[in-house]
Amino acid sequence: MAHEQRSEGHLSPSSDTEDMLLSLVPRLAHFAGVARTEHVTRAALELQVPQSTLSRALVRLEHDLGVELFARRGRTVSLTPAGRTFLGPVERALAEIGRAVEAVRADADPATGKVAFGFLHTMGAETVPGLLQAFRADHPRIRFALVQNYGEAMLERLRAGELDLCLTSPVPDAPDLVTRRLDEQRLRLVVPADHRLAGRRRIRLAEAADETFVTLEPGYGLRSITDAACQEAGFRPRVAFEGEEAETLRGLVAAGLGVALLPPPVFPRPGVVELTVTAPRAVREIGLAWLDGHPDTPPVAAFKRFLLARRGNLLARPAPLPPPQ
Repeated sequence: MAHEQRSEGHLSPSSDTEDMLLSLVPRLAHFAGVARTEHVTRAALELQVPQSTLSRALVRLEHDLGVELFARRGRTVSLTPAGRTFLGPVERALAEIGRAVEAVRADADPATGKVAFGFLHTMGAETVPGLLQAFRADHPRIRFALVQNYGEAMLERLRAGELDLCLTSPVPDAPDLVTRRLDEQRLRLVVPADHRLAGRRRIRLAEAADETFVTLEPGYGLRSITDAACQEAGFRPRVAFEGEEAETLRGLVAAGLGVALLPPPVFPRPGVVELTVTAPRAVREIGLAWLDGHPDTPPVAAFKRFLLARRGNLLARPAPLPPPQ
């Protein structure tokens, strides 16, 4: 039997989609409940809403759509062809919403929630694993989504809502971010083991003005620190190789392809010698950043407190400098 097409007062095809969704969404669960039971009274009991409220919601839904969804026979109802067409997508949408509700509740759970945490590549070998081990001693079931990247890329993901917290360098100064300086690393001039400077223990950076450098790519915080330190020392570094990871640069130095200004390694690297830079003061500050005004879930708040309490004691202990050759 053909159903009647309603034409008065319903939303037109040109109506704004968002307005239509705002109008329809609250009534979709009512529609699915009645479609499942084919009985308004039973559906009202299952949904725990007054029968009159449920009936009005169905009438309004049909009015907004401009089609009959149910054929009514007393208190029983059956789906029209339009109702059957509508039901499948509605049930899938409700199921997806249900899964989303479970996911966000699970991520916010104080005991088992999730923290999206970003950090620099150079902190991945020892520092971050040590931090997570210490934190999970008191919060053993909190989960982490870990992201390793360079500073600017992490800040972009922070602003996009993909990260809750990140450890980065240099410490950013931006109006939309909250930052806290937590620690610093003294940078070392890394030279090949057979280099003319390898017998030294300390060096002024100006003494390396004629050297070929290997550095991280532009956009990396350590690259900007290297460029600034060399400028302060009175020269512009001649860059032969650019990479994305500090240990790769150490490998290039070991191969005799240049020198590099790098944070200390956790483990000594054969084939290189690391010199303390006495002037200018070459350091890399490490800070914690998060989005200003962004509410923390309980697990994020707990991990933030933990990191802030590690100020001055955040980084893994570096490998000691070898004795002079």
